[in-house]
Amino acid sequence: MTGELHFKTVRELGELVRTRQVSPVELAELSLHRLDIVGRHLNAVVTLTDERAMREAWVAEAEIAAGNYRGPLHGIPYGAKDLLATADGIPTSWGAAPYRSRMFARDATVVRKLEEAGAVLCAKLSLVELAGGMGYRQPNAAFTGPGVNPWNREHWTGGSSSGSGSAVAAGLVPFAIGSETWGSILGPASNCGLSGLRPTYGRVSRHGAMALSWTLDKLGPLARSADDCGLVLDAIAGADANDPTASDRSYAYNAGDAGRRMRVGVFRDAAANAEDAVRAAFEGALDVLRTFADVEEIDLPDLPYRAVTQTILQAEATSAFEDFMREGKLDELTAPEVAYQPLARFAIPATDYIRALRLRGVIARQVGDLIASYDAIAAPTRGLVAPDIEGEFVAAQARDNMGAIGNGVGLPAVSVHNGFAPDDLPTGMQLMGGAYRENAVLAVARAYQARTDWHMHHPAEFA
Repeated sequence: MTGELHFKTVRELGELVRTRQVSPVELAELSLHRLDIVGRHLNAVVTLTDERAMREAWVAEAEIAAGNYRGPLHGIPYGAKDLLATADGIPTSWGAAPYRSRMFARDATVVRKLEEAGAVLCAKLSLVELAGGMGYRQPNAAFTGPGVNPWNREHWTGGSSSGSGSAVAAGLVPFAIGSETWGSILGPASNCGLSGLRPTYGRVSRHGAMALSWTLDKLGPLARSADDCGLVLDAIAGADANDPTASDRSYAYNAGDAGRRMRVGVFRDAAANAEDAVRAAFEGALDVLRTFADVEEIDLPDLPYRAVTQTILQAEATSAFEDFMREGKLDELTAPEVAYQPLARFAIPATDYIRALRLRGVIARQVGDLIASYDAIAAPTRGLVAPDIEGEFVAAQARDNMGAIGNGVGLPAVSVHNGFAPDDLPTGMQLMGGAYRENAVLAVARAYQARTDWHMHHPAEFA
């Protein structure tokens, strides 16, 4: 059965493990082998966690044999973006060459919670250096090399969760943890034909994760289906005494389908700046949404979304990495422009940062009121398909009002695969909802995936 397991969903693998048709040890060995052989060619792997993986897999196997089944993640392999701290002598590089050998004494809360759910950590996965916080203009902004898109090796995975995207898309692990400050989960999900969930700000503890922007950073899963994303979120959500920003609102994933007709909003001209293939895929996805939802066009309030989120991000990133920059470590990074570009951010006035924070409150209220009656707001995840793996690219944020809104005020969103552009490049649709309404956007995504098979496609080369 080994060759049939690469592209099964978390739920499918979980049932095979629960019924003991497949062993956690078998799954761990398979993932470790593929991560080592395939993952390195895709520049997806920073560190194989083989000793820890096999220890966790044997524990899971013994527990399940004894009738102690913890749930759908028990015995399931996964990878973690290498900005999440790991103990056991496993380095945590933050994707940056100066930190490639650095160790932490404790696991990040997300890693600990996944271990408690029985999941098996098989690899620390690559990312754009410092999660892109110093700015970059080309895919080759990581000491591991540019993230290679499994659908077309001449194109990029997207960032900054590049290794998380390629590892899941190539069937190396069934899910991975990424982070998003602005687009770093949804972007790789769209470019790699995956489902990616950005939870509400504060839904998931960030203790033990690299801080890029304290009021924007979020952690979430990339997986094969929206249902898988919900299963993972169920394990990692919740309060944490070590992270005061982690919400104490309870969360339980609801995979049921009430059968009701849903309501989806679309901001006017949501796809106006998208490439033709992206726009066509989005229009086709809207036709599918109309089979189970009332789809209504709505007007977006005229507010400076991108300027607000960019100001907050740049000011907070400058503070987070002030010592790093003042110590002259920018010269040790890979992307050439980061040797000078971030230094300009020291000139951002405090008044601009405070003004952006105040305007964020206005955006939260006005957009929150506008979308409150909808299960989700739909838009293309990215207006552009995956860029060439060589050369410079246009920053995705320049076209991304939805990303600016969702990340600026911390709203949940899921990206789902909705088609292909030329050269086998996937396209994606994002579904964004109100704060703490992950189950609503996941329900729309599941209903869409129940009526399409895009999420079942995978790169033939890695079957």
